[in-house]
Amino acid sequence: MQYKEIKIYTTQEGIDPLTIILTDMGIAGFAVEDARDYQDLLNRKNSYDWDYIDDSLMALEHVPVNITFYLEDTADSRRIIELLTETLDLLRGNASLEERKSYGTIDFGTLEMIIRTVDDSQWKDNWKEYFKPAAITNRIVIKPTWEEYVQKNDELVIELDPGMAFGTGTHPTTTLCVRLLERYLEAEKDRVMDVGCGSGILAIASALLGAVEVLAVDIDPVAVEVTRENAKQNNLSDKIRVLEGDLTKGLSEQADIVAANLMADLVISLSKDVAAHLKGKGVYISSGILLEKKEEVTSAIERCGFHILEILEEGEWCAIAAKKK
Repeated sequence: MQYKEIKIYTTQEGIDPLTIILTDMGIAGFAVEDARDYQDLLNRKNSYDWDYIDDSLMALEHVPVNITFYLEDTADSRRIIELLTETLDLLRGNASLEERKSYGTIDFGTLEMIIRTVDDSQWKDNWKEYFKPAAITNRIVIKPTWEEYVQKNDELVIELDPGMAFGTGTHPTTTLCVRLLERYLEAEKDRVMDVGCGSGILAIASALLGAVEVLAVDIDPVAVEVTRENAKQNNLSDKIRVLEGDLTKGLSEQADIVAANLMADLVISLSKDVAAHLKGKGVYISSGILLEKKEEVTSAIERCGFHILEILEEGEWCAIAAKKK
């Protein structure tokens, strides 16, 4: 499908009124690039705002302020573009004072509008070229649904279609978590809860490793649906129950093992609620933790009534296994 990519260059002052204009035209989704966002991020007010900044984000400091949105290439979208062109011309001052007065004295900048045609086939599935079958532990292999793979010996193969919104399961934060599940999960005995399930990799791995029952929980309805689909793809719908919910609010379910591959500050905030959801062996596995946050997270987990069993590290990441006292 072809789309029109429309990028409008403006000023920080012009962002809010311009987005209101776009919304009034029926354009509901747009992206704003503003150097202030870069500064606000670095000057974060809350410790949980971010753990890790990709290098590509650093370039935002030098990007001119702009608003970008996409429209399907249809007759309706062409009429919207014509109306927008007239409106921008008005805002640039190429109109009478009477016509401009409703916009006050706002400095909108150049309001240069760049339009180009893009085809979603150019980007929609390109990422799939780089997602190949991969052994994430000695036993577990993640295989994209569109790739062929011959299972070897006692390998456990996860069929996965994560979509563009979720990772492929090969990141160290996931592999570390799965390694700890392999170590502490007793087949045909333990029940597992995967908190923040995403595409459901930890839930599926737990089921393949022999968990009696697996509960996958996420606050994101998209994640819930993707996990359900991936559980079905792996013929595990009868073992994996998927819920949209928040572990800290309203859930009463318990499990022998709770696994949470999130980020350091979310692990910290979650830890005080995990104990109430653990029974039996009471093992809490957490990942998504940068090494520089390891001591902070470890201390927080211990303060919540756990003792640390072990910490695995890979690259700049670590995962922690703890047991309820």
